[in-house]
Amino acid sequence: MNSLAGHRAYHVLLVEDDPADALLVEEALADRGVSRSISRADDGIDALAHLRDPANPRPDLIVLDLNMPRMNGRELLGVLKQDADLRTIPVVILTTSATPADVSAAYERHANAYVTKPVNLDEFLESVRSIDQFFLETATVPHRED
Repeated sequence: MNSLAGHRAYHVLLVEDDPADALLVEEALADRGVSRSISRADDGIDALAHLRDPANPRPDLIVLDLNMPRMNGRELLGVLKQDADLRTIPVVILTTSATPADVSAAYERHANAYVTKPVNLDEFLESVRSIDQFFLETATVPHRED
């Protein structure tokens, strides 16, 4: 099933500390019409600040690197999935780590997909597209208090 059938474009939060990797992902998502907008955070702390700021649009998808300074992706994923307001946002892990421990830990923390770098862009986009359509289109979005 192709969850982006009809090519609905998403608000994406890219959490990536490497500028070259971030540019590659941003271009891949934009060039193929997957993203309507892309916001970027350099680490988990910046990502949480972005997500908790009511002035920012709620992302439909988070693309998350695991290896970052300050708060890494493993820690951020744990925080996201414990937060009632953020746990419904799908997360695609995009990282250099292919260790079985990292892969299983990510899925245990409810990551929706796991892709390793260097990435084949078509494989990455297929991972994004393969996220359960029901989850992306029917997840309840918590109301933000103003």
